[in-house]
Amino acid sequence: EVQLVESGGGLVQAGGSLRLSCVASGFTFDGYGIGWFRQAPGKEREGISCINYSGDNTYYADPAKGRFTISIDNAKTTVYLQMNNLQPEDTAVYFCVADPPSGNGCLFPTYWGQGVQVTVSS
Repeated sequence: EVQLVESGGGLVQAGGSLRLSCVASGFTFDGYGIGWFRQAPGKEREGISCINYSGDNTYYADPAKGRFTISIDNAKTTVYLQMNNLQPEDTAVYFCVADPPSGNGCLFPTYWGQGVQVTVSS
């Protein structure tokens, strides 16, 4: 059974940092697209960042560029999202996602974690 378990969320002041972690089980990262979505209150879910299993191909949505860094540890089947200079508009539930090699890629994921809350106060 594929499972994605996020951790590392919380409350932080504007300008602060958080690092989200996602531990995967039930599959290996080989060939998968892994990444992060978020959903702010009253808004649709949006893809924030993706990475391939070798870690040499990454994608960042405009809100994440220059502030967020995605990384992967295949040995630990863990993907991270380092978020710096957080702003109130980053407040959202953040979801770890994964898409198998036969799928349509990280931005159209098959598997979702349960989500973790990130709240940024002004």
